[in-house]
Amino acid sequence: MTDDQGAPNEHADDPEEGVVRGDRFSGGPARGFMSSLAADERIFEADLAVDRAHVVMLTEQEIIDDDEAGEILGALDDVEAAGHGSLPDGEDVHEAIETAVIDRVGPVGGKMHTARSRNDEVATCIRHRLRDDLLDALVGVVEAREQLLDTASEHADTVMPGFTHLQYAQPITVGHYLVSYEQALARDTERLLAAFDRTNRSPLGGGAFGGTPFDIDRERTAELLGFESVLANSMDAVSTRDFLVESTSAMATLATTLSGLAEDLVVYAGRDYLEISDDYASTSSIMPQKKNPDSLEIVRARTGNATGSLQGLLTTLKGLPRSYNIDLQEATPHAWTAVDEVPAALDVAVGAVTTATWNEKVLAEEAGAGFSTATGVADLLAKAGVPFRTAHEVVANAAQTFEQTGETPSYETIAEAAEGVLDDPLDSYVDRGAVEDALDPEQSVAMRDSSGGPAPEAVEATLAEARDRLDDDRGAVDARREGIEAAESLLESEVASYD
Repeated sequence: MTDDQGAPNEHADDPEEGVVRGDRFSGGPARGFMSSLAADERIFEADLAVDRAHVVMLTEQEIIDDDEAGEILGALDDVEAAGHGSLPDGEDVHEAIETAVIDRVGPVGGKMHTARSRNDEVATCIRHRLRDDLLDALVGVVEAREQLLDTASEHADTVMPGFTHLQYAQPITVGHYLVSYEQALARDTERLLAAFDRTNRSPLGGGAFGGTPFDIDRERTAELLGFESVLANSMDAVSTRDFLVESTSAMATLATTLSGLAEDLVVYAGRDYLEISDDYASTSSIMPQKKNPDSLEIVRARTGNATGSLQGLLTTLKGLPRSYNIDLQEATPHAWTAVDEVPAALDVAVGAVTTATWNEKVLAEEAGAGFSTATGVADLLAKAGVPFRTAHEVVANAAQTFEQTGETPSYETIAEAAEGVLDDPLDSYVDRGAVEDALDPEQSVAMRDSSGGPAPEAVEATLAEARDRLDDDRGAVDARREGIEAAESLLESEVASYD
């Protein structure tokens, strides 16, 4: 007898006479088409951990005896030592491991599959492995944020041009710019932590989808495997893949953040605002003078892979009926693509920006380009009591002069632009020195000292808040890692007691 995926089932009419070793339907041309054994190498270790936890629980619940558990656990050790490459042919890693165990200890090996299906088994293995990948990604994001904050601190008062629509807009600082990406990565951290928490729930014990008549302890296997809780409904437990969607979505969102950073750096390198380190650049095959930010262009492209993975995953899941369908086998690789490619892109993008050399001379020259200090003058008039829309009209008139001459307006130019707009001359509202300060990029930046603004002291305040949040997030990641490591030690100890 087999379960609904054709796995050997120890509930055969006469288990003492042996275990069915193959599928009810086997050997046809579709066998290789359906096989996931090669791709399942990724969850080989996870499957062994799930097998061990399940066997320990079955023994504690007196469903199998200690001697049988010892034989099975010993065989699993041998299978692990031999490695994934030595597994016999099978439809998937779960079937292959079970067959390998039976090869070593005989029919009693089939008892390891008591009270479970490949449906709940594979769902558990995927979650077990994915949560490790998510933690690795989280460690990378936390480290990247720290690097960005360190570099931002070094450039808290380095003035640079700021853009909207790729047009000169207002002067800012390099520190302010870099913190903007650290803040985005902080939200990416939140999303990844949430994805981890919803991944870290155990479906084991859900059976094929309808539970089991055995007196199992699902909370015990969850504890041994480091899962925070169990998924209560057995049908939901085996069929849901929303945790894959959430994880892949978080990765795709992170990739989008990185793509924006990469695009900025490509543009800034082209404007001579910074020089990319040789470690992140390459040259032309025929133009030796060129230094191309190729690695950052690959970062942009990798975002397409991540978003494509999310789309592929959602399309695979769309419209699947409850409960288990083997379409789900094709869903998981989309998530693996995202969790493999995005962290690598993170390392490159953040490495490139934190090792780049900022050309402070060019940045200072460009900071006021395009009359980008115009808003500062309008704000100055508004602070003096002029309605902002009226102040805006004054500066807009001065901007027309700038468009005609290409020269940044002076105090005199703005005073002339104010005639006919203001009731009184410009100097009755603001003095010359204040206007000239507002026209200076450094002073313009210094004026913008509101919370989160580009003024150096505002940047320093944001940096302090960001470091506190970073410490909290690092602690949250460490706590989750420690919980998994504690469970691994517990399972190892329990398995050792059967030696």
